[in-house]
Amino acid sequence: MKRLFAYTLALLPVTTAAQDYPNKSIRALVSFAPGGVVDTSTRIVTGKIAEATGWHFVVDNRPGANGFIGAAAAAKANPDGYTLLSAHTGEFAVNPVMFKTMPYDPEKSFTPVIMLSDAPMLIVVNIQSPINSIKELMATARAKPNTITFGSPGAGSVNHMASELLAAAAGVKMTHVPYKGGAPAVVAVATNEVTFTVAGLPGVQPHLQAKRVKVLGITTGKRSPMVPDYPTAQEMGVPGVDASIWVGFFVPRGTPQAVIDKLYNASADALKRPEVRERLAVVGGAEAVATTGKAFNARIASDLERYKKVAAQVGIKPE
Repeated sequence: MKRLFAYTLALLPVTTAAQDYPNKSIRALVSFAPGGVVDTSTRIVTGKIAEATGWHFVVDNRPGANGFIGAAAAAKANPDGYTLLSAHTGEFAVNPVMFKTMPYDPEKSFTPVIMLSDAPMLIVVNIQSPINSIKELMATARAKPNTITFGSPGAGSVNHMASELLAAAAGVKMTHVPYKGGAPAVVAVATNEVTFTVAGLPGVQPHLQAKRVKVLGITTGKRSPMVPDYPTAQEMGVPGVDASIWVGFFVPRGTPQAVIDKLYNASADALKRPEVRERLAVVGGAEAVATTGKAFNARIASDLERYKKVAAQVGIKPE
């Protein structure tokens, strides 16, 4: 009985903390500059949570160094639920492939709370290109190794790795041309500097409307409700291609489960709202998903293994 009483007392601070949570502002760390997909998705969801619950959030942008700055700050934060990391595919499924050492451990430093959204990437060529399908793109690359060029927001970006995945799955050799951001990479396609790029819908949309580029298909394993008319690479005869850009919330490892549950429930409720789903679709070309922490963790592990395999196939070595 004494042992049971002692155990009950030990649980009281955690239980009380969870009941009172939150009683102050929650800091949402974002590893990218204001205006990007991760930042805007964070503001849309936390804004709706605040509106529904009265909770107060402060979005803290810490851009730079492939997401290292923001993620490292979050990893060092007190695991009390008052610091969230809002991150995307790059920090958890690509950085571990590209870098030997990192200022955080994606697996040991964090607990996934919820995947907020998932967005396809579009395979885009110049409007005047004679290539009209993914199948034709891969056939051209196969016939003329390394003559097909592709732009990306930079080496080690998820867009870069998705393009490498496409090449590896098709068994072709292509030439990577890195740019300083996704927008310049799409412009490079529109001006015929490179053959194609892989990019999110928001960055491509203005060039589509101006009839400077055309879309060959998408990189996800299944057709996306965001762009249902575009075929997948798998439909076009390139098996195993499944790459997207997700955004999700994480907390420092050691955060009480009861607090994580509160964060998940509040976020999931926000994602049910039609206005939130519409804003995520418009701003990020993304589908609201509300994936649970356990399923989110499995998705991260699957993505990580996929990009590790791609890196080995194409000869990318961590720096």
